[in-house]
Amino acid sequence: MKRLVPLTITFIVGFVLIFSVFLPPAEGLDQTFTLYFDIIAVFAFFLGGGNLMRVHINKLRRQKKDWGFSVVTIAGFLFMLAAGLFKIGNPGDIATAVDTQGSLFKTVFDYVINPLQSTMYSLLAFFVASASYRAFRAKNREATLLLIAAFVILLGRTPFGMMVTGWIPDSFSIFQIPNLAIWIMNSPNLAGQRAIIIGIGLGVISMSLRLILGVERSYLGDDNA
Repeated sequence: MKRLVPLTITFIVGFVLIFSVFLPPAEGLDQTFTLYFDIIAVFAFFLGGGNLMRVHINKLRRQKKDWGFSVVTIAGFLFMLAAGLFKIGNPGDIATAVDTQGSLFKTVFDYVINPLQSTMYSLLAFFVASASYRAFRAKNREATLLLIAAFVILLGRTPFGMMVTGWIPDSFSIFQIPNLAIWIMNSPNLAGQRAIIIGIGLGVISMSLRLILGVERSYLGDDNA
């Protein structure tokens, strides 16, 4: 019985949302269900925050490895929660937005979180370069084509690419590296992207039907529970 209720809710909501797209009288139902989703998401934030505190407090109690990071996580979480909840430093009253310019929440976000995000993305560039080096080694024909295409696009995005092939006449401008890079991005690359997007769309439809019809039940947890 405890599985029948969520399966029934999923079945009803799924078909209602499908009908709201194709049936004009039901067009407003998707907005109504979206509002309900936002309400449920609020409780999910409470659960997520509570789970974050539980995991890191247990890590502190047991003095697990790298427990110092848990201290930083808990302190940062409570600090930002207090800054946003009580709107510390907001120029206006309690009704103003939490990200109002000049508020403590906005200041910390601009001068702490944004620089940390930029740092993380900067570090990711080195990992991408390392992975590209391993992937682009010409071990076979496909890897060789990938290496050549990547090399052309890389040169096509720099002034050096135009300098190398600038002597080619306009009648054969397609062989100029910048134009060749644009052709690779707009033709073979775009065709591959569309194929991937179509495949993702078919996968989404398949998984959605499995969820609506009750075939896929992994979101309910262990069957033995």
